[in-house]
Amino acid sequence: MARARTRTHSRTRSRALGAVTAAALAICGLFTAGSASAGEAPSPAAGAAGPGVGASAVPAHAVTGYWQNFDNGATTQKLSDVPDDYDIIAVAFADAAGSPGQVDFTLDPATGYGSEDEFKADIEAKHADGKSVIVSVGGEKGSVSVADDASATAFADSIVALMDEYGFDGVDIDLENGLNSTYMTKALESIHSKKSDVVVTMAPQTIDMQSTSTEYFKTALNIKDYLTVVNMQYYNSGSMNGCDGKVYSQGSVDFLTALACIQLEGGLDASQVGIGTPASSSAAGSGYVEPGVVTAALDCLTKGSGCGSFKPGKTYPGLRGAMTWSTNWDAASGNSWSGTVGPHVDAMH
Repeated sequence: MARARTRTHSRTRSRALGAVTAAALAICGLFTAGSASAGEAPSPAAGAAGPGVGASAVPAHAVTGYWQNFDNGATTQKLSDVPDDYDIIAVAFADAAGSPGQVDFTLDPATGYGSEDEFKADIEAKHADGKSVIVSVGGEKGSVSVADDASATAFADSIVALMDEYGFDGVDIDLENGLNSTYMTKALESIHSKKSDVVVTMAPQTIDMQSTSTEYFKTALNIKDYLTVVNMQYYNSGSMNGCDGKVYSQGSVDFLTALACIQLEGGLDASQVGIGTPASSSAAGSGYVEPGVVTAALDCLTKGSGCGSFKPGKTYPGLRGAMTWSTNWDAASGNSWSGTVGPHVDAMH
């Protein structure tokens, strides 16, 4: 995800595919989708303040949008400006704070807010509309490191504190500069132990989900019992392997479906898989597709229609939905992305 005063969403450096080819091939056909119901969570512990709109209240088919807490040339917004088509709003971003793993959130006045109280009131208003508002950690230039027990504890404690302070319903993991599955799992387990209905989303880059041996994929599988959705970034990527072992170029329906298949056949439940695309050509350095391509990919994966050359061996009607970077770039394009993808996802129910 792009940080303040940058115009692209993710890193564009090229990465070698050779190391993941065999692993991606191994996934195809050898794993079955899990049975975890990500939308179901136990009741919060007595005395614990639960999320306003927690994981159990997220629609079976949902649209996620990133809201920019900065001005990088896209339309600046308040949360109240975000269209109702978005079910999960990820506030981007929380930043590294004092000690390793610790994060904090500072509201940027460029968003138009006059006070934090106004921002918190808008979160409450979104809750009243049944929307989840979560805090995203990382982004393209994020420097948060969770690499030992102390930093895992610091990360978990600071996320819980932000949930309590602002009313956030959970956390989005968008760490694009490395992730340690052992300690991120510990951190998320700690958050879940305190906020049992927490919304947990992830936004890995394509390279991070090419096989179940990657740190991101291992983390997703480790927290499968309460993971809400993985919205991989299908852009700023270059070519990648699909679950059939063929190489696909970004910017096509095949790229979306063949790569989603790796997650769907690699152990995640269909309800834990979403398709992440830019809201406009200005929102990413490469990989933009028209909203109609997103809806075609959703149809291909859920109904077997609208496919390109890649056709999945089975359908996944429980697929969670789609994500975009960002609500601000969507607004700059007349909300074309959400206006097209949102109703389509709703119709998947």
